[in-house]
Amino acid sequence: MVMTLQELSLSGRQTAYHSTAAAAMARWGDVRKESIKESLSNFQGSGHRLEFVAAIRGIRFINDSKATNVNSTWYALENENAPVIWIAGGRDNGNDYEALIPIVQQKVKAIICLGINNRNLIECMTPHCATILETTRMEQAVQMAYKLGQTGDTVVLSPACASFDLFDNYEDRGNQFVKAVVNL
Repeated sequence: MVMTLQELSLSGRQTAYHSTAAAAMARWGDVRKESIKESLSNFQGSGHRLEFVAAIRGIRFINDSKATNVNSTWYALENENAPVIWIAGGRDNGNDYEALIPIVQQKVKAIICLGINNRNLIECMTPHCATILETTRMEQAVQMAYKLGQTGDTVVLSPACASFDLFDNYEDRGNQFVKAVVNL
């Protein structure tokens, strides 16, 4: 079975790895190649995890609210090929953001910190990103991102933090993001 990365319904290097493993296991279980290919090209990911929300004025909006730790956020940022406006922050439980510095330097053009206390995130990223803004309202974060964005950019909500400072949970945070994008 031959399948290109473009034929996968979800994008990203990590998705390609997982899809390859799933296809191998399915073949081992005697699942037909056609069924595997159809499944991989039609699979819909779970909500709040690299979920495409909309493209407005050529700016893509991605909801990755489930990314409540640095590693998950790294994969979300690594997944993007376009310049990124990153919405991050929340309850910081002693996160070490150092691992994100190379990917921020490479892909992030602006950071919007959404949370009550973003001091650690801002201190870590200030030398590596020229534009860092701060807010405590999702609607304002999305509007800031939209104003900073240009055709071809991607706005990624991938907090790297827990949601409990401003939201009930990651789902509430993600739903508020989707609502704010739809209301642009």
